[in-house]
Amino acid sequence: MNESIIDFQRRTRLGVVEAIWGEHKTIEQISEILKKFQRECETALVTRLTKEKGQKLLVEFPSAEFHEISGCLTLGEFKECSSSEEEVIILTGGTSDVGVASEAEIALNLHGIKTKLLIDVGVAGLHRLLDRLEEIKLAKVVIACAGMEGALPTVLAGLIPQPIIGLPVSVGYGMSGGGKTALEGMLASCAPGLTVVNIDNGYGAAMAAMRILST
Repeated sequence: MNESIIDFQRRTRLGVVEAIWGEHKTIEQISEILKKFQRECETALVTRLTKEKGQKLLVEFPSAEFHEISGCLTLGEFKECSSSEEEVIILTGGTSDVGVASEAEIALNLHGIKTKLLIDVGVAGLHRLLDRLEEIKLAKVVIACAGMEGALPTVLAGLIPQPIIGLPVSVGYGMSGGGKTALEGMLASCAPGLTVVNIDNGYGAAMAAMRILST
């Protein structure tokens, strides 16, 4: 088996740890990578795991934690939060978006960023979003997760001045195209300054938020 080369200098260089993409790796490949993280005393984050893979890895790494909703596994200590306030608020258009939102939340928490997750505040019930608006305005950065037509980030970007990261989710009927409609809708947004990451890329949204916070 080819030996994986891990970028352990990434935290020093960029302030973030290298995530392990779990979906297309075998249990054996992920295990070997996690052992390297342990030897370096580095916190590990594995994304896109099935429940079966997560549970099998827990047998070999009993000190790890499998976060079933997000499909993430973490191994090692989370960095202590430097702020008593939530710096990033993560919104979901619906409950079906929670898995992707949770991936973003875990990635931020692992790096010591305090978050708050607000579920089911999509534009189909605009009053639910407006009811939480003053709370949302307290955040330094907002991540807005939405499937279907992906309108939530655009609406939000017209209401608050904070940096907003649109996170398209692969939720929706036929024409939603596995998140493609949400992605294209966010990219075509008329709201100035809206940042958009790839479909279901909770980790990428989290890292974009961290870069914004570091400026």
